[in-house]
Amino acid sequence: MSDRAALLVRTGDGREKTYPLLKRLISVGRSPDNDVILDEEGVPDTALHLQREGEAIEVVSLDGPFLHNGKKKTRARLGPEDELRVGSATLRLGKPSAPRKAEDRGPLVALERLHEFSKKVLGNHPTEEVLAHLMDTAIELTGADKGFLVLLEGDAFRVEVARNGDGTSIVDAEGRISDTIVQKVVENRQPLIISDALRDEIWRNSASVVNLKLCSVMCAPLMEKGDLFGLLYLGNDRVANLFEERDLEVLNILASQASLLLQNARILAALRIDNEELRKQLNGNRFGGLLGSCPAMMDIYRKIEKVARTDVSVLLQGETGTGKEMLAREIHRRSHRADGPFVAINCGAIPESLLESELFGHARGAFTGASHTRIGKFQAAHGGTLFLDEIGEMPPLLQVKILRAIQERMVTKVGETRPEPVDIRIIAATNKDLKKEIAEGRFREDLFYRLNVVALEIPPLRERGNDVLVLARYFLDTFAKEFGVPVKGFDPRAEQALRRHDWPGNVRELENRIKRAVVLADQALITPKDLELEFDVLDPTADELEVVLPLAKAKEEFQRRYINEVLKRNGGNRTKTARDLGVDPRTIFRHLEAERAAGRLPPE
Repeated sequence: MSDRAALLVRTGDGREKTYPLLKRLISVGRSPDNDVILDEEGVPDTALHLQREGEAIEVVSLDGPFLHNGKKKTRARLGPEDELRVGSATLRLGKPSAPRKAEDRGPLVALERLHEFSKKVLGNHPTEEVLAHLMDTAIELTGADKGFLVLLEGDAFRVEVARNGDGTSIVDAEGRISDTIVQKVVENRQPLIISDALRDEIWRNSASVVNLKLCSVMCAPLMEKGDLFGLLYLGNDRVANLFEERDLEVLNILASQASLLLQNARILAALRIDNEELRKQLNGNRFGGLLGSCPAMMDIYRKIEKVARTDVSVLLQGETGTGKEMLAREIHRRSHRADGPFVAINCGAIPESLLESELFGHARGAFTGASHTRIGKFQAAHGGTLFLDEIGEMPPLLQVKILRAIQERMVTKVGETRPEPVDIRIIAATNKDLKKEIAEGRFREDLFYRLNVVALEIPPLRERGNDVLVLARYFLDTFAKEFGVPVKGFDPRAEQALRRHDWPGNVRELENRIKRAVVLADQALITPKDLELEFDVLDPTADELEVVLPLAKAKEEFQRRYINEVLKRNGGNRTKTARDLGVDPRTIFRHLEAERAAGRLPPE
C-alpha cells in the first residue's frame, strides 16, 4: 500500500474528514486515544484496528461486528472500492489532501487539533506518549516535516522527542537540528521564525544551516517560573517561506502545554522517588502494625517484645488518640495467646447500669429484658486478651468486682451465684493520671497496682518528631487507594504545616485530617488548605522579639535558622532539603560549612 493512502471518513451528520494512513497499525473508535476518532453515539471506545500488510489493509473488529460492503463481519480486507460502516459513519480508502498551504491552516483547524490534544493530555497516558502526540500535532498544524523537543542540560542540550512528519521517530536526532538556531533562542528566550534559512542574510553563513540544507525553521522556548529549560523546534528542508506568525502562535500554545507536561512529569518522578524512599522508610519504621521510629516509640517496641512473652498485666497510659488499642493488639499478636480472642471494651462508653452485665454476663431473667443467658467480655476473652480501655472511667463499685475477677480469675454472671473460671490476660488503658485519681478517691489503689505491673507511657504525636510525616504518608497512600483518587503526596508547605501543628487529637486527628484532605483535594499534591492547617513561614516567640536586629541581619539570621529547621525535619538529607527550598544543593553544602566554621555544628 502506498504511503500516500488515506482513510476517508464521512460521519452520520455529513461531515467529512481525511486521515493519512502513515502508521502500520491504525486504531478507530470513539475514544480520543484513537488515531481515527468517531465521536458518535453507538461507536465503541475502540472499534477497529486497521493493519497494513504490504499493499493491503486488514480490518479487525475489537468490539462487535462492522459492516463491510453491507455485510456483517469481524475481519475483512479493505480495498479501493470497499466501504466500512461503524455506527452511522462510513469509511473508504482514498488519497490524502494535498499538503496544506499556509492560508489553509486556519484557526478553526488549529483549535480542533488543540482540543483533541487537550483530551489526550487529560487521559491517563505515559508522558512520553503524550509528548510524541504533541509533536505530531505541531507538525500537522504547521506543515513541518520534522519536529524536536529539546531539553537544556547546563550548556548542552538533549533531544527528548524527535518525530518525522509520517509519525515515526528520528534516529540520531541531535545531528538534525541547528545548534546555532538553538543557541539564539536560548540567548534571547524569544520564539523565532526563519522563512528561508539558506538565503537569509543572518543565517546563510551558519555551518549547521548549510550542512543541514535548512529551508523553513521555527523554534519556541519552554519556560518554568521564568527559567528556560528547553524548546520546541520545527523544520522543513524542502519548502521555503512555510511558517507564518499564526503558526508561531500555535507553536507557543503547544510549548506551554509541553512545559506543563514536563513539569508534571518531574513532579511525578520526584514523587516516585519519594514513594520508594517512603516504602523503605515504612519498612524501617514498622513494628508489626505500628509505625514510628522516634526514640520514645523505639523504647516502647523494646518493652513490648519483652512483655508480650509473659502474661503480666500491662497499663497503657497516653492522651486520647495516641493509639493505645493498636499497642494492645500488638502485644496480643506477639504473645502465646495470639490464636485466642482479643476482646476490647470501652469502660467509659457504656452506662453504669449495663457495664457489669457487659463485663461479666447475665443469667436469663436476671433483670427486665434479660430474655436469655449471655456471657460477658471476661468469658468472651477466655484463652486470649481482654483490653479494658478508659479504665479510669470505671465506676467505684465495679472497680471492686474487676479487682476480684483479676485476682481470682473467676467471674459470676449477674443473677447467678456460681463463679466460673476464666483464662485471660488483662491490658488496660487510660488517658487519666490514675495516681491523681487515687489521691482524690476516684480510683482504687489496689486495682491500680494489680493493673500496673508493667506501664507503657505512649508519647503524644507532637513529641514524636518526624513520625508525623511517616504516619501522614502512610494514611495518604492508604486512603488514596481506598477511594481511588489520584493524590500522590504533600507539597513542602503541607509537610511543614503537619510538623508544626500541635495535634491535640494525636494520631486519630491526623488520620481524619488526611482522609478528609484526600477526599476533597483538587490536585495531586495535598496543600495546607486541604488539611485545614495554617502555614506561617515565620513564627517568632515573644523572647525572640525582645532583641531588634537590623533588617539585613534579621534576614540573614532567619535564612540560617530556616535552612537548619528544614534540614532537621528532613533528617539531615541535603538533597531533599535543597529540593524543598528550591535551591541548588551546593547552597546547602555552603550553609553547613558556614555553620561549622561558626562553631554551631561539629566538624564532619
